Amino acid sequence: MTRILIVDDHPLVIEGVKSLLVDQEDIIVVGVATNAFDAMVFLKENQVDIAFLDINLPDISGIDLCKKIKEEFPDVKSIALSTFAERSYISRMVQNGAMGYLLKSSSKDEILDAISQVSQGGYYLNLNIKLPNQPEPHKPLPFLTRREKEVLILISDGFTNHQIAEKLFVSVLTVDSHRKNLLMKFEVNNTASLIKIAVQNDLI
Repeated sequence: MTRILIVDDHPLVIEGVKSLLVDQEDIIVVGVATNAFDAMVFLKENQVDIAFLDINLPDISGIDLCKKIKEEFPDVKSIALSTFAERSYISRMVQNGAMGYLLKSSSKDEILDAISQVSQGGYYLNLNIKLPNQPEPHKPLPFLTRREKEVLILISDGFTNHQIAEKLFVSVLTVDSHRKNLLMKFEVNNTASLIKIAVQNDLI
C-alpha cells in the first residue's frame, strides 16, 4: 500500500487528486496539508511514502519544503504538483530531492505512472527535461575508417604509438593523428574512456 500526503493550499486541487486516487486498491491518501508547517507536523506523526507538493505554498515554497522533507524524512519521496512548467522550477525541485514533477493538468494515468515509478525508486515527469543520473540519450556511433578501426583495436590491446606505427608500417605522427581523431569522434578526453566506449559498443 502506497501512502500519499497531499500538500496544497487549493481545496479543489486536493479534492481533485483524492478523487483520482480513491478507487485505487494499492494507494491511499493518508493526509492533506495546506502549508509546509502542517505538512512537517503530519510527517512526524504519520507514515507517508509519497508527498505531493505544490510549489506555491503560503508559508515557505514547495521547493524549500522538498529539501526539508529530504533532510528530515529521507524515506519520504516527493513529487511536485505544480502549474509552473519553467525549467528553473523543475531543476530546483529535483536538486532539492524531488523524484517527480507533474503539472496540475496531468491526467489520471500520468499521476498513477508517477506514483508507480517513484515508489520503485525511479524518477518521473511529464515534461521534456533531463534528470540527474539518467543515462544520456543514445548517440549514433561515429563512422570510422578501416585504419582508425585498426588503430583502435591496437590501442585497446595496450600498444604504444611507436608499436602501432611499426605494426602498420606508418609514421608515429600518423598514429598520433588517428588517436586524436578517435578521441574527437567519440567525444572523450583520454584513452581509457575511448576503450570503455569501444567495449560497450562491441567495436573491439
